[in-house]
Amino acid sequence: MSAAQSANSNPIIQPIAADMEAVNQVIRRQLHSDVPLVSQISEYIISAGGKRIRPVLVLLMANAYQYKGTHHHDLAAVVEFIHTATLLHDDVVDESSLRRGRQTANAMFGNAASVLVGDFVYSRAFQMMVAVGNMRVMQILADATNVIAEGEVLQLLNMHDPDVTEERYLQVIRSKTAKLFEAAAQLGALIGGADDAGIEAAAEYGRSLGTAFQLIDDVLDYSGNAGDIGKNVGDDLREGKPTLPLIYLMQHGEQAQRDLVRYCIQHGDQERFPEILAAITSSGALDYTKQQAERAAQLAAASIDQISGSKFKDSLIQLCAFAVDRNH
Repeated sequence: MSAAQSANSNPIIQPIAADMEAVNQVIRRQLHSDVPLVSQISEYIISAGGKRIRPVLVLLMANAYQYKGTHHHDLAAVVEFIHTATLLHDDVVDESSLRRGRQTANAMFGNAASVLVGDFVYSRAFQMMVAVGNMRVMQILADATNVIAEGEVLQLLNMHDPDVTEERYLQVIRSKTAKLFEAAAQLGALIGGADDAGIEAAAEYGRSLGTAFQLIDDVLDYSGNAGDIGKNVGDDLREGKPTLPLIYLMQHGEQAQRDLVRYCIQHGDQERFPEILAAITSSGALDYTKQQAERAAQLAAASIDQISGSKFKDSLIQLCAFAVDRNH
């Protein structure tokens, strides 16, 4: 499904269908390279689709503030490029083989090519943000990419560590996932002419929405369907990632369950996934994680109370509900 078709069929993003098509055109144009492999890999990962939530945030927030220019198209593409670059690098680090229902770029083209093309996509994003000519835009995006990189390292340090606390894990989420949501919402408010309070409210919206999205991704990694979520169920366990459902089970499960979780995190033992899933389900860990996601989504919705009513604000509120009520 093309971006335009997706926008027209999804009521949340229908109000920005034309903007999404414009962003799609910017993406295609900016990913061109005279080096064929760069264009081939870039096209491969972009054409896989995805929810495009981050560019949607830029567009909805800018429109909610009645922005009339075209810079929001460029900035929406920039945040999608930054996200794409992190995916290319993440999949190499995680040794992932499936994303969005297709082979990952590293599985298709090799690790070296994926890392180097990820660097190209990152640097193209910075070329584009400079062209916008707004120092605060550059500051937001430069800070975001740096925090994301820190989040990646924090996650690496947490791998195979069964003693990761909930707070340590939430710090990873805030850095690795929520930070780009935050930047996307900030950028939309900034170019839309919001005052400092409005820009900070947009930041809180993005931060909380991104947290909700990641927590539901954690739930789906144990309760989803591979065909729906577009990746292998149980990947987090295979990679030794102590996500919130496992952390909750470590804190509240019976001793035998705690011992099982400790062993599986330390060894990335996916063979015992059915046992882990049964323990997570019976302990209420998935329910707890979803409740935390719902709290974050509610906080996101409340943070933009001061924005005037419009179809764009309605979509921002609907995104909060979608974040927690989804199967992919």
